[in-house]
Amino acid sequence: MEHVVLSVGIDIGTSTTQLIISRLTIQNKASLFSIPNIVITKKEIIFQSEIIFTPLSRGCQIDDAAIAHFVGQQYRLAGVSKQSIGVGAIIITGETARKENADRVVQTLSQDAGDFVVATAGPDLEGILAAKGSGAGRVSSERKMPIINLDIGGGTTNLAALDGDRILDTACFDVGGRLIKIDPETLRISYIAPKIQQLIHQLNLKLSEGTILKSAEQLNPVIDVLVQVLENSVGIGEKNRFFDLLVTNHRFTQRDTNQIRSISFSGGVADCMSQLENLPPFAYGDIGLLLGKRLLDSKIVQYRDVAPSQETIRATVVGAGSYSITVSGSTISYTPNVLPVRNVPMIKLPIEPMNGNAPGLTDQIKSCLEIFRSQELSNVALYIVGLKSPSFNQLQHCAREIVAGTQALLDHHLPLIVITEEDIAKALGHSLFYNLPPNYPYICIDRIHANHGDYIDIGTPVSNTTVLPVSVKTLVFN
Repeated sequence: MEHVVLSVGIDIGTSTTQLIISRLTIQNKASLFSIPNIVITKKEIIFQSEIIFTPLSRGCQIDDAAIAHFVGQQYRLAGVSKQSIGVGAIIITGETARKENADRVVQTLSQDAGDFVVATAGPDLEGILAAKGSGAGRVSSERKMPIINLDIGGGTTNLAALDGDRILDTACFDVGGRLIKIDPETLRISYIAPKIQQLIHQLNLKLSEGTILKSAEQLNPVIDVLVQVLENSVGIGEKNRFFDLLVTNHRFTQRDTNQIRSISFSGGVADCMSQLENLPPFAYGDIGLLLGKRLLDSKIVQYRDVAPSQETIRATVVGAGSYSITVSGSTISYTPNVLPVRNVPMIKLPIEPMNGNAPGLTDQIKSCLEIFRSQELSNVALYIVGLKSPSFNQLQHCAREIVAGTQALLDHHLPLIVITEEDIAKALGHSLFYNLPPNYPYICIDRIHANHGDYIDIGTPVSNTTVLPVSVKTLVFN
């Protein structure tokens, strides 16, 4: 039987803000007598908003009232209510994620946009969603070879290396089209991003906020550095001296990533790469067109195989609306009224495959919980991996160890959240139930793939099903 759920994607970027609504079809792919295998079988975009410039107030804050008005207006145009939205994601990206009130804006919007909408930010997740939304994963699957997608926006370039649906690596650099803003009429520079100010100072260029440009060529030294850093980011050329300065959080960590030959581009600057004719260099009030033009002549285009993108400026919002959610509904167990849960950090606890009794699991959990201790203890989710085909006694032992190890959480009456990679949540959940205090709230779900330090959101069941929407996030606000 098929079930349909509406998903919203909202992308609040350095340059632009946009929204899409997708229709996701959820289906049990297993045969009648098999364990259920719940998957999303179809993703269809049914509404795309206009693309607006991200409204800012006083330069350092996002205009949350204007954003909320925009979202409400788009819902009305789409003919949907926030109550009809089942899943989705709000992504605050690029330089906008560093604004003073970004966390408050996204949390407020997550309540206004629907009962279960992921509220998140961060370059790693943004790069992954943009790569999937651009169609890079599909290209990789069709060509049977890995690909790197460069999502070049207003404030940052988010890179994600994919091998089909599998994420190989991510990186992010402070390279984007809105790092310098110029009045198209007067050619007066109105804004220069802090790192670009450092770059200009070290290059001894006579450029500052307030400078009136004589020609676009005055910015060539800056554009040259930005392009060379992007070339370096995918393993091309001698390392530019400003490479480390322009790293946002980290470069690619896997050495083999730099050997990937297929490249794709998305983001606003990717659009600029195809909109060069008959446009003055500062038509958009920034350096996006200059950067796009120089990228067309870059070593990336010369030395790599550039694949066409299905989406460019809409790649991140498509990823947010269609690819941020997975589902867990095979063999899950939870108590009523415990859902939804949002932004819960995950502790990965590997159990040796040959030893399902997991000696020392209690001590492992206690040790990990110390990391999250602060003035007020917040909840965490235990992510159990390696417990394959356990016996009844092994499950009972594991449940006792988990309950003993999480006593600090139980003392604060925080819901016990246990996630497994293997298909054992129903049985483990029953074992937890018998070892927990009476009526104690808990969630036990399975078939989730994550890493230590990821965060998880678990929503309420999709209407008329036992399927839970789940989003694993690689980075959220501190």
